[in-house]
Amino acid sequence: MATEGKNLSDFNPDDLPDLTGKKFGIVVSEWNHNITGNLLKGALQGFYDAGVLDSDITIKYVPGAYELALGAQKLIQSGNIDGVVCLGSVIRGETAHFDFVCQAAAQGIMEVNLKTGKPVAFGVLTDDSEQQAIDRSGGRHGNKGTEAAVVIMKMQ
Repeated sequence: MATEGKNLSDFNPDDLPDLTGKKFGIVVSEWNHNITGNLLKGALQGFYDAGVLDSDITIKYVPGAYELALGAQKLIQSGNIDGVVCLGSVIRGETAHFDFVCQAAAQGIMEVNLKTGKPVAFGVLTDDSEQQAIDRSGGRHGNKGTEAAVVIMKMQ
């Protein structure tokens, strides 16, 4: 496993570009809120640790991971957003629905990056179990929300 025994959420704020005046968006899926709420906490903490002010962060909720791309696009189109973090959690079930949602979320988020020219981070957990999602949303493997915030800050 790529993250076995690793916490990938540690970063040095000194390694980031100057973020003065930058405005960020976070789009959060309401589906699996127990997981996405922790991803949101991680993303916010990452921004705060880098000196980003709460007033420079806009949070938008969408129903599920499938809707993350449109939520990000709407935030960017609203103006004055320099990058967006998309946070979601899709946990494998008994049908192919998992595959369709994961593929659509990934493709949609990538398309918003290319269409708008603004960085949009893929902070979507695509796990086989709830425990794997817990481990990656503030558990033993760190917080992918923090990592997605760092991606957006590095892309400025």
